[in-house]
Amino acid sequence: MTEAVSPDAKAPLVSARGISKQFASIEVLHDVDLDLERGEIHALLGENGAGKSTFAKILAGVHRPSRGTLMLNGQGVEIPSPLAAQKLGVSLIHQEPISFPDLSVAENLVLGRSDAKWLGHVPWAEMTRDANRLMDLLGVRIDVTKPMRGLSIADQQMVEIARALASDSRLIIMDEPTAPLTPKEVATLFAIARRLRGEGRAIVFISHRLEEVRALCDRVTIFRDGNKIVTDTIGNLSDGDIIRLMIGRPLKEYMHKQGTTIGEVALSVENLTLPGVFSDISFTVRKGEVVGLGGLVGAGRTDVARAIFGVAPAANGTVKINGEPVSIKEPDDAIALGLAFVPEDRAAAGIFRTLPVEQNITAAVPKKIAPSGIINRIVEKTLASDAIRKLSIRLASPRQPIGELSGGNQQKAILARWLLTDPSVLILDEPTRGIDIGVKAEFYDMIGEFAAQGRAILLISSELPELLALCDRVLVMSEGRLTANLSRAEATQESIMRAAVPRGGVAAGVA
Repeated sequence: MTEAVSPDAKAPLVSARGISKQFASIEVLHDVDLDLERGEIHALLGENGAGKSTFAKILAGVHRPSRGTLMLNGQGVEIPSPLAAQKLGVSLIHQEPISFPDLSVAENLVLGRSDAKWLGHVPWAEMTRDANRLMDLLGVRIDVTKPMRGLSIADQQMVEIARALASDSRLIIMDEPTAPLTPKEVATLFAIARRLRGEGRAIVFISHRLEEVRALCDRVTIFRDGNKIVTDTIGNLSDGDIIRLMIGRPLKEYMHKQGTTIGEVALSVENLTLPGVFSDISFTVRKGEVVGLGGLVGAGRTDVARAIFGVAPAANGTVKINGEPVSIKEPDDAIALGLAFVPEDRAAAGIFRTLPVEQNITAAVPKKIAPSGIINRIVEKTLASDAIRKLSIRLASPRQPIGELSGGNQQKAILARWLLTDPSVLILDEPTRGIDIGVKAEFYDMIGEFAAQGRAILLISSELPELLALCDRVLVMSEGRLTANLSRAEATQESIMRAAVPRGGVAAGVA
């Protein structure tokens, strides 16, 4: 059934009964019963691989259930495709924006619209006017005639939201929509979500940030290991209750700095400068040390990391590895010197979305898998399988396209890739962005293990509790300059924010 369903005012907007999903021989969703009401914002929570995103994709027509029934407005429906879901009034806003990069913003908003009836002639003026109206509704200033390529992740996400509004969806599924947004943009999104709720629409909100769930959502459903554990009003569950139900254990036992031996300086940066971006950046990271790098949006933290790794080299300054000056003009130079870089933008700079997981994992070690110039598939498979096992990457098969994995499992695969290079220095830029609490706990453990192995770690994070819990020292940047180098004893939320805020400025949050 692919046409809009007449509403039954007494029935939930969506009812799921016995929904299950199996990939190959692995059942990832087991007999889920769930109702979504009109005029509510309903959170789906759970570890990566718990089943929440799979359930959401079934509602959006990306996956078809292996068994079970769906009802919309009290009537049974089948949703065989995203287009069918759109016709039924269901839209999915993906965690990583999906667009046609060489088409304009306005064209991206029109593509796939079930109400677009133009044949042969495209009314460009009308299309541009409608796109501008949607952007105004979101409170976002974007030139809708420009191509998507080059837009920030946040602006791409806003275009995804505008696409859902353009379709007049009754059920809008938001999968980690705030991960790339600034606090101001999050506030705008929340205002829009509340207005849509007031119009009687239902919103499914998937997030790993409990403070956002508590601020926005009416009810919450928690998944674990493919099972629905509980559905309740958000006010009935404490953060501790939610975490325990999600991961079966308290998070606080993971979120701490393990005792490690701090050794000699592994990475030294002296007077690193890129005009107009950052200047006079100097710091060290020792073996076995976790050094955090905090600051506000646009402070230049990622730019410094990219410069060190040779992605966008600095114009001036010196980088030393183990006390020796080195020349890093491109990432290959950095890799050869024992550096690894897990980037912030997982989709654009971290993964090859359509390639198998095993090829993504082995991409940084071509000499290991193809010493004679021809890829040895047995070696490739063995290296990838060992990494998948060690990092507990959840997937159907090593040959599965990495784009089909959850965000947390994609991030594990990226980390596995760099571990194959046996790095002495790990640069982790927002390694837990867009992943849930359970996988965060695993990453915290892994960061501690890497430090215990004597690796030097530079950790860029937007989450102050993460910096405070995991780091031996915290560096702070503001407007392209280092403004603080805080010891573990000196580092507090207040001291970090004080150093992060530009003189005369007001901070909206660390990012």
